[in-house]
Amino acid sequence: MRRGILLLAVFLVTASLARARDKTENWIEVRSPHFTVATNSNEKQARRVADQFERMRSVFHVLLPKTQLDPAAPIIVLAVNGEKEFRSLEPEAYLAKGQLKLGGLFLPSEEKNYILMRLDAEGEHPYSVVYHEYTHLLMSKGAEWLPLWLNEGLAEFFQNTDIHEKDVVLGRPSIDNIMWLRENLLLPLPTLLAVDHNSPYYHEENKGSIFYAESWALVHYIWVQDSENKRSSLGDYVDLLTKRVDPIAAATTAFGELNKLKESLRLYVHQSRFKTFGIKTATEMDDSQSKAQPLAPAQADALRADFLAYNGRTKDARLLLNHVLQEDPNNTSAHETMGYLEFREGHVDEARKWYAQAVQFDSQSYLANYYYAAMSMQGRLTADEETRVEDSLRRAIKLNPSFAPSYDRLAVFLGSRHRSLEEAQMMGLSAVTLDPGNVGYRMNVANVLMAMERPQAAVMVLQAAAKLAKTPEESQWIDNALVHAQEFQLERERVQTQQKFMDEQDKAQPATSGSTGASTDTARPRLVRREFVPTGPHRFVTGVIQDVHCDSESMDLAVKAGGKTISLHSDNYYKISFSALGFQPSSDLKPCSDLQGRPAKIEYQESADKSVTAHLLSIELHK
Repeated sequence: MRRGILLLAVFLVTASLARARDKTENWIEVRSPHFTVATNSNEKQARRVADQFERMRSVFHVLLPKTQLDPAAPIIVLAVNGEKEFRSLEPEAYLAKGQLKLGGLFLPSEEKNYILMRLDAEGEHPYSVVYHEYTHLLMSKGAEWLPLWLNEGLAEFFQNTDIHEKDVVLGRPSIDNIMWLRENLLLPLPTLLAVDHNSPYYHEENKGSIFYAESWALVHYIWVQDSENKRSSLGDYVDLLTKRVDPIAAATTAFGELNKLKESLRLYVHQSRFKTFGIKTATEMDDSQSKAQPLAPAQADALRADFLAYNGRTKDARLLLNHVLQEDPNNTSAHETMGYLEFREGHVDEARKWYAQAVQFDSQSYLANYYYAAMSMQGRLTADEETRVEDSLRRAIKLNPSFAPSYDRLAVFLGSRHRSLEEAQMMGLSAVTLDPGNVGYRMNVANVLMAMERPQAAVMVLQAAAKLAKTPEESQWIDNALVHAQEFQLERERVQTQQKFMDEQDKAQPATSGSTGASTDTARPRLVRREFVPTGPHRFVTGVIQDVHCDSESMDLAVKAGGKTISLHSDNYYKISFSALGFQPSSDLKPCSDLQGRPAKIEYQESADKSVTAHLLSIELHK
């Protein structure tokens, strides 16, 4: 994905920033089967925009029938008329005099996907970047196996799509890419096929340019060859990738000898004409497929404020939200957006209050339920609050079964409390299935498996996560967890081997009476694990760790908080969830030697038996 704000038509801007709301406008909303379009134009225009996007989706449905096209987060299109209205919403960085003029942008996020379009935009392909990023959105489900060259090459290929009333034209050539390829040497194809998120060819501007251009050219060339020869080598390549075949081996099988392919590609980019492809779409919407309704001024302003919040224009978003809440104090959307702003600024308690109110006003909002629960999980909870958090997560899943974060949070909620661990594992796996490229979800599944005392399965999950890490921080995070799980596995195997040996010795020892048998039992004590009954309160404490002591798998420590010292115990410190707040530990954490004197937030649970030491669950290290 190209860095920076996604620019479309390029012109100089001279007009000043319009106020967020200086007059009442009539807004209308059209909901098609897969998109929501809101506009200050008219119903006819809104339906036309929705129709175009439905056609674009249908193209992908025809071309990629096995791909899940619909993201969990809704796609909301703001289609506006006029420069003044557009400038009241566009990125703040492009409002100053002399900056580039936008024609639209794509604003993806885990919770919502926004598209801002100017209906009167100029340019040959005014929405090319929208189509580029929409392609990435649809390709995101294949993040686990889709190589970067194909991901970017397809996005470059589809960005110049022309959507007409009765057909769609694909494959219009990119002049910039062609000129770059004619003026520079092509990358060797094994190099191109192996580029990943850590490669300089993806991050450095000059190398990035050849990567994007050559990826586009290779996709375009293969597409033309498949069309002319009545074959599907690109489809064959994708099928091999889904079976986890190495990208270079898959390319050789599907496309032929790579050096020969490179020479054909070099000749191809120097030709004078490039073929395009027309597709007749069957997605001509009728009125029964969409619903139109006017938006009240407060509703329209709440929608625009939400877009401004996700677009980073916090001040303008707050001004508009304050106006909405004056007119409609119970506006659910406004409360959600206020919660989002407070959370982004680090005000977790305030964010939680806003989301809690949104849940009370409208329990049908999956985001309000999800965020209320997620915010609440970061602090200490009473028994009643725990019930409400769990109920909100389950309600969020019911309201939007495709939203992965709700499953992940429920897995973490249950796993951290050592409750319903089988269900916690299934919730975590559901999150991974919905978003395979999210390494955090896989880490949380591994934590649940550790709580279930299944370290071997946790190691396998973490090894798969390591292959998906996109940053050095993610790699270090996974490596630390992997070392922790492997140590747990080795220690568990050692204990099991020792126990097996002792059991065999007991069977071999003849049953005799007298002092000899008693002496043998005394000399070889049985391994006994203390049973903890977690029926007491679930608590958090922030303080300094002291008096750390380990004995085999067990750990005892104390936490000094204010003038109070709390003693805590874990039968198996490999099952403790370790994390760090605001910093990355410099090396692998050695719990028995590295915790002494460290400030931390500790999660623990008391036993119903007050004489039993509280059970240590997690440690969040602070600077």
